[in-house]
Amino acid sequence: MDCNVKHKISVYLTEEQLNKRIAEIGKEITKRYKGESVILIVILKGSIFFATELAKRIDLPMNIEFMSVSSYGSGTESSGVVKIKKDIDASIEGENVIIVEDIIDSGNTLSRLMPMLRERKPKSLTLCTLLDKPDRRVVDDVVCDFTGFVIPDKFVVGFGLDFDQRYRNLPYIGFVED
Repeated sequence: MDCNVKHKISVYLTEEQLNKRIAEIGKEITKRYKGESVILIVILKGSIFFATELAKRIDLPMNIEFMSVSSYGSGTESSGVVKIKKDIDASIEGENVIIVEDIIDSGNTLSRLMPMLRERKPKSLTLCTLLDKPDRRVVDDVVCDFTGFVIPDKFVVGFGLDFDQRYRNLPYIGFVED
């Protein structure tokens, strides 16, 4: 797939590897919440590709909600304040809630978002990420309950992840090379 590629991108995780691991995570979630329902809170925009594939592989009653959040202003450094650009529409009180992320690196946004969601009194609140970049973590209170892949500290694109809004539609995860 060319997608008008302007950068050299090397494949890191193939579509087949992604699909296999997402199916495994779907089974893990189904097993953990057997006999119950879940609400997936999908963090936009990058998580939509992962969340769509994951939802198809969870064999439970489910609702899907969407949030758009940011802890960045106009620069590249976190402001430390979470701004909710789009909130969920439904109440999560008494529900099993799974936050679905595409990638976790510093953990700053989730470190502030998760307490905000806990205040809404869900039955449980867990975190599911496709990619975890622990070498970039600057907070200790973000723990992933379901992790697709632990990756090195390199810039990745594809499968929802972007570089200046490009490459989200690549069916694989790739490294942007210099």
